[in-house]
Amino acid sequence: MPNSEFVKSHPCDTIKHVTEKGLKKKDLIHSFKEYYVHFLGRDDESHSVHYAYEALGMTIRDRLMERWNETHRTYKQAKTKRAFYLSMEYLMGRSLSNAMINLGINDAATRAMNELGIEIEEIIQGELDAGLGNGGLGRLAACFMDSCATLQLPVIGYGLRYEYGMFTQTIVNGHQQEKPDHWLRLRNVWELKRLEYAHHVKFGGYTAVQTDEHGEEHFVWLDANEVLAIPYDTPIPGFQNNTVNTLRLWKSVATEEFNLNEFNSGDYVHAVAKKNSAENITMVLYPNDSSENGKELRLRQQYFLVSASLQDVISHWVGLYGEDFSQFADKNCFQLNDTHPSLAVAELMRLLLDNHHLSWDDAWAITSSSMAYTNHTLLPEALEKWSVTLFKELLPRLMDIVFEINARFLSQVAAHWPGDYNKLRTMSVIEEGEEPQVRMAYLAIVGSFSVNGVAELHSQLLQREMFADFYAIWPEKFNNKTNGVTPRRWLLGANPELASLITETIGSDWIHDLTLLKSLIPYAEDKEFRKRWRSIKQSAKQRLADYKQQQHGVTINVDAIFDVQVKRIHEYKRQLLKVLHVIHLYIRIKAGDKDIAPRCVLIAGKAAPGYQIAKNIIKLINNVATVINNDPDIQGQLSLLFLPDYRVSAMEQICPGADLSEQISTAGKEASGTGNMKMMMNGAVTVGTYDGANIEILKEVGEDNFFLFGLTEEQVNQTKAHYNPVSIIENDDDLTQVMNLLESGHFNQLEPSLFDALITSLKNSNDPWVTIADFRSYIDIQAQVDIAYLDPVRWIKMSIMNVACSGKFSSDRSINQYNEDIWQLEHLPVLSKT
Repeated sequence: MPNSEFVKSHPCDTIKHVTEKGLKKKDLIHSFKEYYVHFLGRDDESHSVHYAYEALGMTIRDRLMERWNETHRTYKQAKTKRAFYLSMEYLMGRSLSNAMINLGINDAATRAMNELGIEIEEIIQGELDAGLGNGGLGRLAACFMDSCATLQLPVIGYGLRYEYGMFTQTIVNGHQQEKPDHWLRLRNVWELKRLEYAHHVKFGGYTAVQTDEHGEEHFVWLDANEVLAIPYDTPIPGFQNNTVNTLRLWKSVATEEFNLNEFNSGDYVHAVAKKNSAENITMVLYPNDSSENGKELRLRQQYFLVSASLQDVISHWVGLYGEDFSQFADKNCFQLNDTHPSLAVAELMRLLLDNHHLSWDDAWAITSSSMAYTNHTLLPEALEKWSVTLFKELLPRLMDIVFEINARFLSQVAAHWPGDYNKLRTMSVIEEGEEPQVRMAYLAIVGSFSVNGVAELHSQLLQREMFADFYAIWPEKFNNKTNGVTPRRWLLGANPELASLITETIGSDWIHDLTLLKSLIPYAEDKEFRKRWRSIKQSAKQRLADYKQQQHGVTINVDAIFDVQVKRIHEYKRQLLKVLHVIHLYIRIKAGDKDIAPRCVLIAGKAAPGYQIAKNIIKLINNVATVINNDPDIQGQLSLLFLPDYRVSAMEQICPGADLSEQISTAGKEASGTGNMKMMMNGAVTVGTYDGANIEILKEVGEDNFFLFGLTEEQVNQTKAHYNPVSIIENDDDLTQVMNLLESGHFNQLEPSLFDALITSLKNSNDPWVTIADFRSYIDIQAQVDIAYLDPVRWIKMSIMNVACSGKFSSDRSINQYNEDIWQLEHLPVLSKT
């Protein structure tokens, strides 16, 4: 095993006296010139920002490399317990600015580039986002990696190195169009290819029983197609503490480049078919699984991730401890980031049973003591299921193991509820039916010692509703870990002016302990402090306006409320409700109503390529925007903007400038949300339903600093029993006017019937999102927003209070709780060699 040999003779064990790279301006200039001239071959005639970015990126990476090796050595020598974060998504965004902040060389690097006549902002903007995620799940994983390194916890992230990340979104005539996001088309200076850690992953074939030389029977997986998993490592620096953890992303390649015999015989297509098939596994982030081919590829991706990662961990273990697995569960913990990596339960069993010949009981004791499952959804359709037919064809040995796990689990269910055959049916990992399905969330629960939700309400609903039967058997497994976001990226990095004011006022310790922001509360009553706060907020709004002007040629009134809803486009997130509100304001202004605060509504987000209703919502937003923004009666009072290609770097521009944070999901549908935390941390006031982490934000900041509206989760369920949206419309004059204008085709005069499906969904008594039911409450609370915003002193106080009360929503707090309750890792300081 390559990893075993690597552990025994790592070259870093003998290299002790490498000269540490300096962090001063002159050191950075020297390294930059070396890379720019000697490595990249550039000279004074080259004016490409990209090459300057590469040179500075490699200069910074050199500084990380020394700390990276020292971190590896510290963990290895301590033989410490480690945690492994398995996630199909990592929405890392840009790495350069984050690395400079965490190394503490932001100022030195800025001055170095200035001396060379280079604007560092141009270099930072020149980096492509690493868009290896669809939204909140992937960005959460990135925040968690930052906090693990900052808290000096030995945690390794495992994911996939997608050649094409989240698609690039363009808007053509109001419609979303997807283009490939080939984020790796240029050199990725942050990654290191680690061929010595490659592993083989199997698909297909069949299983059989063979007898070894000792007369013992073992299962073997035969005639499988093998794919090579090659790791690419990315450094994850902690905040100014010498710790640099690792994110390991797997790339799939063929075990052989191509079949030379077929090539020589002229069959060129088949000669490279295996190579192409292998590389498809990590070619694209999450395919649309509406087709059987898409589903198969997604299952391949999930197994590829968990198999390569678990082989990696076990190989490292064998290198240190040999074949003694007695302490494996005490030294290793696997955190499954949502249901996607649930195959890890069966795969760890396979590796322990088949490769290392443990008994079932011993292998299960290890597996069920080392797996921990985080659930991220309350939508039943998002709990993945795979057909037994596809599962058996693609992963025959794992299917055997899942059947065995299920049989043993059902015996526990029968013992808990004797004679209750309905419980056996509803709790089985295998869902019976015309086409039996493997319930992956159930597999994760059965095989894990910890199951957590990501907000208090979410965890309660998992225990009370979605997984109630499992909670009845194992209440001790279930717990809550409310999400958080890293303040290094989302306040210190994204909003340096505000961060500087905070540091000047209360000191810099808040960067490590965000709860210290509570010290800002008294300053909400300080007139001079409020004046400076408002000035900084206006500057941030101006930068966002300039960004919109530069990127999209749109002019924004910076004195207006910057009313922001940025998130994945989905019916439950209710961008439709926001559009109805905008149409309502449009009608009022056209009727001569002047008692409305000027407002710029900014919406951004991507719709899944196969999600037609969500794509229609984007089209509606853009059509309404076209009408409103070109109406001379409206200009200066109301504008609606759709920001194309929403991504991490765009959110870094949006957060500081947001006044109002729209968190308006149907209650009981949003597991947590993290955009609400990022905007709160930057001084936006939340308007939201009693849902997800909104509840905890409200609890922290108080009712005076939060705009709450809408039905509760319990009320939503009660309403569904007798929901009549048509009657609600008929009895609300404002809503009647909005729906009449929408149905009249006013926003699609040249595209008849374009929005009929959306209108029908709103008026459908079976609408699961009950959008119409919340309209009146939403309109009324938005009137309260206007009143508050027109009182500048009150609004700035609310803004200050939101930042001051955002401490709970640091990912440092989240990770400390994961560690204390689940991982139980030792905090290991990494000492500098100098």
